[in-house]
Amino acid sequence: MTEVAILLPAAGASSRMRGGDKLLEPVEGEPLLARQIRRAQATGARVLVTLPPDRPDRAALCGPVESCLVPDAAQGMSGSLRAGADWAGGAALLVMLPDMPGITTDHLTALITTFAQDPSRILRAATPDLRPGHPVIFPAALLPGFARLHGDQGARQIIAAAPQPPRLLPLPGTAALLDLDTPEDWAAWRATPRV
Repeated sequence: MTEVAILLPAAGASSRMRGGDKLLEPVEGEPLLARQIRRAQATGARVLVTLPPDRPDRAALCGPVESCLVPDAAQGMSGSLRAGADWAGGAALLVMLPDMPGITTDHLTALITTFAQDPSRILRAATPDLRPGHPVIFPAALLPGFARLHGDQGARQIIAAAPQPPRLLPLPGTAALLDLDTPEDWAAWRATPRV
């Protein structure tokens, strides 16, 4: 099977949290970042967490998992993506945004297994009605292009320039789209019953 390495880009500023840190918010008694690292590690894949230089509390949650500082983290997601693509070392790269609490180990495993059926194409998680979301797996052949990414646009230009459109893998409910960026997002999510 094609190797897939997992990147958790955790170098963002949490600027919309108005002084809080969304990645330290507790979920079922565990900081969100630690929870999502644990879920990524449970796949058996290599995992890298990118970190900003000014958030030691995030670094403390990484435990034995590989991590690296992104000196230009303030410029946006691109620094994390460049670091992850370089670290992947010939593997495909699964980008797992750490502020998406609905993403589980089972979802990641399903993505990795599905990607192996056609490792030449990008694979994106989607909603049941096929709205594209995250995580996204990028074939190894596309990773050199990450060196040209700048700013906070993520990998949209990589996806747009790919030789074939991404395949989509539907995940249950809102897992592929739900991210929690503001105190209001967190309050609404915590007030919503989950089964």
